[in-house]
Amino acid sequence: RAGGDPRKINPLVPVDLVIDHSVQVDYFGAPDALDKNVEREFERNRERYEFLKWGQKAFDNFRVVPPATGICHQVNLEYLGQVVVARDGVAMPDSLVGIDSYTMMINGLGIVGWGVGGIEAEACMLGQPIYMLAPQVVGFRLSGALPEGATATDLVLTITQILRKHGVVEKFVEFFGDGLDSMSVADRATLANMAPEYGATIGFFPVDQQTITYLKLTGRSAAQVDMVERYCKEQGLWRQNNAHPVFSQTLELDLSTIQPCLAGPKRPQDRVTLSQVARSLDSAMESFKKAPAKKNNGRELANGSVVIAAITSCTNTSNPSVMLAAGLVAKKAVARGLRVPAFVKTSLSPGSRVVTEYLNKSGLTPFLDQLGFNNTGYGCMTCIGNSGPLPDAVAKAVEKDDMVVASVLSGNRNFEGRVNALVKANYLASPPLVVAYALAGTVTINLDADPIGTGSDGEPVYLKDIWPTQKEVSAAVAQAVTAEQFQRLYADVAQANPHWNAIEVGGDDLFHWDEKSTYIQEPPFFATLRKDKAVLAPIHAARALIMVQDSVTTDHISPAGSIKKDSPAGKFLMDSGVSPADFNQYGARRGNDRVMTRGTFANIRLRNLLAPGTEGGVTKYLPTGEVTSVYEASVKYKASGTPLIVLAGKDYGMGSSRDWAAKGVYLLGVKAVIAESFERIHRSNLVGMGVLPLQFKAGQTRTTLGLSGEETFAIDVNDSLSPKQEIAVKAIDAAGGVKQFTVVCRIDTPVEVDYYRNGGILHTVLKSLLAGK
Repeated sequence: RAGGDPRKINPLVPVDLVIDHSVQVDYFGAPDALDKNVEREFERNRERYEFLKWGQKAFDNFRVVPPATGICHQVNLEYLGQVVVARDGVAMPDSLVGIDSYTMMINGLGIVGWGVGGIEAEACMLGQPIYMLAPQVVGFRLSGALPEGATATDLVLTITQILRKHGVVEKFVEFFGDGLDSMSVADRATLANMAPEYGATIGFFPVDQQTITYLKLTGRSAAQVDMVERYCKEQGLWRQNNAHPVFSQTLELDLSTIQPCLAGPKRPQDRVTLSQVARSLDSAMESFKKAPAKKNNGRELANGSVVIAAITSCTNTSNPSVMLAAGLVAKKAVARGLRVPAFVKTSLSPGSRVVTEYLNKSGLTPFLDQLGFNNTGYGCMTCIGNSGPLPDAVAKAVEKDDMVVASVLSGNRNFEGRVNALVKANYLASPPLVVAYALAGTVTINLDADPIGTGSDGEPVYLKDIWPTQKEVSAAVAQAVTAEQFQRLYADVAQANPHWNAIEVGGDDLFHWDEKSTYIQEPPFFATLRKDKAVLAPIHAARALIMVQDSVTTDHISPAGSIKKDSPAGKFLMDSGVSPADFNQYGARRGNDRVMTRGTFANIRLRNLLAPGTEGGVTKYLPTGEVTSVYEASVKYKASGTPLIVLAGKDYGMGSSRDWAAKGVYLLGVKAVIAESFERIHRSNLVGMGVLPLQFKAGQTRTTLGLSGEETFAIDVNDSLSPKQEIAVKAIDAAGGVKQFTVVCRIDTPVEVDYYRNGGILHTVLKSLLAGK
């Protein structure tokens, strides 16, 4: 429309799209669960997949890994990551920019890479460099080895707690020390994967002999492996045992001190040992204004019952040791006659098809199947909120008695409202502990001391009776995991899914939008693209749309799970002729701004302090005092030309790199967010959408400043804006009282000032492209 050449829009760097977030656990506990879930996935998402397959044909330098192949980070680790790449006769370190926050999993392979969110990555594809302030690097020395009974997951949850407490947001973390000698790449990747949970930009492991061992195991070519080893040694990138790197700060941990643990019931950094799980549930009960849950035998549905037990997500399904450990627990449990209670929804979502291969080769698949852990799909499922509905009888009982029931999942996130709308307590755990809690049926017991159940001989069975030794796990890995599996299954990865192959689309340069589509709509972000240079001006007479406390996540801002019928998004879909059975979920609807804008701040657990006593996506429309949905309030504010702000506490935007948490806020009319602190990716995404991130000065909060949130705000932005400058804010209450304070502009670099001035990073890139046409 602006007169540019659409053929100029092509990725300028190699781009791989792995489709992995669309499959849900609709069917489970049956041999045909995988096939049925894949069929349902393609029924729901065919329109989206047609769009993506069009892109596969329309763009150069762009590869697609089809659905039902695996989770992007695991495919990255097992197949795409090269460690060292050669181009035009020059070897250089491999690197990665990812549009998912768990991109850092590749750090376990010695590759520097991190998640930036879709907004910044899209610009990078079109030639825009990624700018950042030089980070501090926190060294984390690991010594010793894991004791019997502990897993890599237990180590990950422990380090997540340590680093989140220490504070590593916007910092690099590098692991070093003799503890790495025996730590496999799979274990390292499990730890690197959780960098978003401990807040770091990366969690890096240098290249060493373990890297070479993994490259060989996963079927990389002999020439590639040789180049990696020679290059890293010659360039000084090979880990030295006796080296003493210099870091900004240094932490230490003896691996022999690690204990079996979980994290929950609401945050990944809230680690609890087995003996503390029941006590942690009590704190959750208190937050929901309920009496402590009674200890039960796990066979009755009650407060604390485990209704979802899911082996899921890249964090653990990429690691053969914990996956095979889960199979060994299942085998021992079946031998003792243990069974999973009927109300537990069990699922196994392997991170790649290789996992199925080695579970089959080990002979452990039948035992997992007997306990209901049948394969439900290859993709990010329960961890992203694609857990599917609870069985009707369970859902009705939970709703009728307003129970606080639990999920136990081998995932990376357990934020409120993420896993399932009816499940209020969510615990992260290793795959073998997921099996154990599925058998127990409750989190109200102490698995260190209490029996997990009663065996077929009438005797109590304890966790220690079915827990495999490290020797058993190592033997299973050595016997079952082979390079041939990786080579064979990734040889035809682009053609591996017949459902994908059957989709027929054209390859025109321009996509043909369908105005009636409820999945794919032309993004509205460029409707006001200006060719001239914008002049920055103050924000006058702004009102607060939302006021929230600490640890508000991108899941709270832009949920990825199910869509409620009575929500603005649900009403829109029904008005568009979509039945609730076909709503799909927010993550699958992200190609349609009309759904996603209505879904912004729609998390069922959002607590907006402007509407005290409420929970969910509601706010107070301040001019009249009416309590209404966030979306309806924003429509009214837009009609009166009122700019909006968000007031927040610490760690605003922690969690996923979800760019819709910035896009949706922008489309609601929010001009600025004032918070005590921001998580890295979300701050960047806000700037990338032209929303101003402002930070209270040290020691100040909305509470210390006496802000009610009902004031009218004036923010003194002007055309001389510079990175991290102080900006004056004036808050005027209904009686005319004035509070004045200054905040720090969290536009951190000069180039980000340009992004903000142009209305966002994509506007900046398109203006540059149009200038050359």
